[in-house]
Amino acid sequence: MKLSRSILICEDEEIIRTSLREFLAEEGYDVIAVGTATAALHAIRQRDFQVAICDVQLPDGDGVQLLRRLLQFNANLSGLVITAYATVENAVEAFKAGAFDFLVKPVIFDDLANKLQRLFQYRELSQENQTLRKELARRDDSDELIGSSRAVRELQDATRKVAVTGANVLLCGESGTGKELAARTIHRWGPKRNERFLTANCATRPAELLELQLFGGQTPASPGSGDQAGIFRQAGEGTVFLDEVSQLPLSTQAKLLRVIEHGEFTPLGATDPQKHHARIVAATTRDLAREVAEGRFDEALFYRLDGVKICIPPLRERLDDIPELVEFFVAKHSRAMGQGVTGATSETIRLLISANWKGNVRQLDNAIERAVMMCEGSQIRPEELPPDLIGGSQPLPDTDELRSALRHYERLHILRVLRNWPDKREAARRLRLGLSSLYRKIEELGIDL
Repeated sequence: MKLSRSILICEDEEIIRTSLREFLAEEGYDVIAVGTATAALHAIRQRDFQVAICDVQLPDGDGVQLLRRLLQFNANLSGLVITAYATVENAVEAFKAGAFDFLVKPVIFDDLANKLQRLFQYRELSQENQTLRKELARRDDSDELIGSSRAVRELQDATRKVAVTGANVLLCGESGTGKELAARTIHRWGPKRNERFLTANCATRPAELLELQLFGGQTPASPGSGDQAGIFRQAGEGTVFLDEVSQLPLSTQAKLLRVIEHGEFTPLGATDPQKHHARIVAATTRDLAREVAEGRFDEALFYRLDGVKICIPPLRERLDDIPELVEFFVAKHSRAMGQGVTGATSETIRLLISANWKGNVRQLDNAIERAVMMCEGSQIRPEELPPDLIGGSQPLPDTDELRSALRHYERLHILRVLRNWPDKREAARRLRLGLSSLYRKIEELGIDL
């Protein structure tokens, strides 16, 4: 028996529809059969299908047009068209709509089985080729800023322009937006890309350890044990990334200002200054102007850092990038864990797009890492995402029609309650429904328990 693969059949003749469904089910396929275009569109909103088999003549529309609409909901869908008249014009129209092949009535089951076998072989080969191409393309670009939204294109343009100058840069943005990634991108596109890239977290305490890390010198705990080289010396002509620069102690800020203004620093316990040649890229999650106004940040250092500033957009301002980011993180974590996960279902993507990303890209990365770990198939499903993420977001319905949207959110709410309280009586009580009404809702909304 074949592996379970999902097929949507849209055929208005009941005898043909039933025969096709029974035959394909016996062949091991997961089959849903409907009789109208409206029912087919409703079905594809509820779940993902790999193949759609559409009759050309339907009571409420044209099967070729239906296939076009189904492909709008799921671009990875493959289509077969059933027609009573095998003409060249019909075939051309079907292929233009995106059909893989077509069937002529009366449908010969062996012919259908062979076409489906070829179709799934083609899908598997195509998916494997896409995965390999993306893997090869990204092996040398792991530090690239992922996304193609307008916000990311503007960010990429700004980082490229700044990178080639060799100037110091200030990166601002919320936690988890990818400021270190942007810093690495600036370094890699800069004139000293072959030099070292070193990082320091300016929130490190106590201040003596931070200054030792930055400027080097003798270890306070064991004087006379030899000098330790700080990252300003180790970086050479490369790049020093100062994360959370707003949290530098005021005394250390004065020393950093001297590094920027005069290109020199003095190691701890030393008297002779040393030259500094590295580029400085600083990052902050705080408003430095406000920190200056409240006396927590040196004004002169602020103006030195604020000259070339790039702001990293939060994930909520670049939601269009989520599918691409998911694809990247799935490939990364699947490769690291040796898993066979290749992507996420369209329902999962819709849920991720509608989530509240307080932790930005870092939170998305962590969510996908967990999902890859929990994934039992090749595609991440909503239930494999972190529970707090599922509970805090509502996938967007694929419709503008109010009644369908209400049914969509009703289904989500009942699903959430049933996850929290699997006992149907308790779930019905919390929903303030009778037990029979809950079972009726489960059937009407197509909730899979």
